[in-house]
Amino acid sequence: MHVSTMPLVQKPMASPVGELTLVGSDAGLVAVLWEDDRPGRVPLGPMDDGSDHPVLAKTEAQLREYFEGRREVFDLPLDFRGTDFQKIVWQALLEIPFGETRSYAQIALAIGRPTASRAVGAANGRNPISIITPCHRVIGTSGSLTGFAGGLEAKAWLLWLEAGQPLLL
Repeated sequence: MHVSTMPLVQKPMASPVGELTLVGSDAGLVAVLWEDDRPGRVPLGPMDDGSDHPVLAKTEAQLREYFEGRREVFDLPLDFRGTDFQKIVWQALLEIPFGETRSYAQIALAIGRPTASRAVGAANGRNPISIITPCHRVIGTSGSLTGFAGGLEAKAWLLWLEAGQPLLL
C-alpha cells in the first residue's frame, strides 16, 4: 500500500448523524470519520488543525447542503489511501446513484470480481470517506442493513434522507 507523506489536517463537524471528523491533504479529502469510529479502521497518522483548510471548508459546506436535502452529488477532490483493490471498490461506490442501493454481490460483479463479495464487504468497511463515498448505499443481498462504521441508525437515517424522507435521530 502506498502511504503518502503529504501532511494531513483535520476539522470537526457537527452533523445530524453525530460529530464527524473531516481529514484532508493538499491533494483532497482523505477521510470523513465517525464520532465512535473504531480505532485503526482508517490508519492515517498525525494530523494538524485544518480549521481554515480550503478542502475541509468545501467538504463541510457540501455536507451541510447534503444534510439539508439540497445536494445529491459531491464535487470534491478525493485523496484515497488504501490498497489498489480497496480503491477499485471505493470508486465503484461513487457510481451508486443518490437514493439507490446495491448489494455487495452487485459491487463485486460491477468491478469484474463476481466471487469477491466478502472482499468487497471488507473494503467497504474500510472506506475512509464516509457519506461522500456512499458505503451507506451498500446493503445485504436480502435487502437488510448490514454493518456500518457510523452505526446502523446513522445508515438508516442517510438512506431515509436520500429517499426524501429524513428521520430525526
